Amino acid sequence: MAPIAPGSVTLHDARRKVRRTVALEAFEIGVYPVTQEQLGELLGVSASAPRRPVADVTWQRAIRFCNAASEWEGLAPAYAFDGEDVRWDATSDGYRLPTEAEWEFACRAGSTGPQYGLLGDIAWTAADGVSTPQEVGGRMPNLNGLFDTLGNVWEWCWDLLDPARYGEYRVFRGGGFADDAWSVRASARRGGAPRMHHEDVGFRMARGGFDDPDEAQGWSAAADRERAVDDGPTPFGWTPRR
Repeated sequence: MAPIAPGSVTLHDARRKVRRTVALEAFEIGVYPVTQEQLGELLGVSASAPRRPVADVTWQRAIRFCNAASEWEGLAPAYAFDGEDVRWDATSDGYRLPTEAEWEFACRAGSTGPQYGLLGDIAWTAADGVSTPQEVGGRMPNLNGLFDTLGNVWEWCWDLLDPARYGEYRVFRGGGFADDAWSVRASARRGGAPRMHHEDVGFRMARGGFDDPDEAQGWSAAADRERAVDDGPTPFGWTPRR
């Protein structure tokens, strides 16, 4: 885990055409995405390539891995389950997924462009012609000492993508080994349902507890409820949920 100092980051909601600046408290985030070896040790699954990042992993499994890592180290689990519903207790200092704001701030590491360096130096992308995720740490880190935040595998975050349009879809960030440069950007957003599998999506863990159990680091339960109400203009080609 790498310590990330306090700061701020500006996020962009493309559908609502809204930009918001999030002030962040200090937190920790993984130097690497979680590897097959780590997943295997905690959840008892096989690792065909131990140093490669976990991929084809659901958001739900990533959440459960975070809780397992917390319990392994004697920390209070960050997540509670009620069937398919997951609640994050933001006061917990256990392992968890980063919020979208934390992820982008840590990825940028003070940079303001779409990437924090030349893609050929920092990321595995479609330009490399690889067909699977590559071992972590094979390209240059950013100034926070983080490897593979761009390219290799997309990374699940805690936040909902756009609840008015996509319901329970969760955000993943960073681009993957099969993506062109346009998708391998610090600001690029995609997402999937909590039980969806994607061959190029993994995750990295974060840590940090805060004062309010329902609000932290650019996320709040109240804001999720507000964003789920479809009361704004409908973009061209937009299909509402049924």
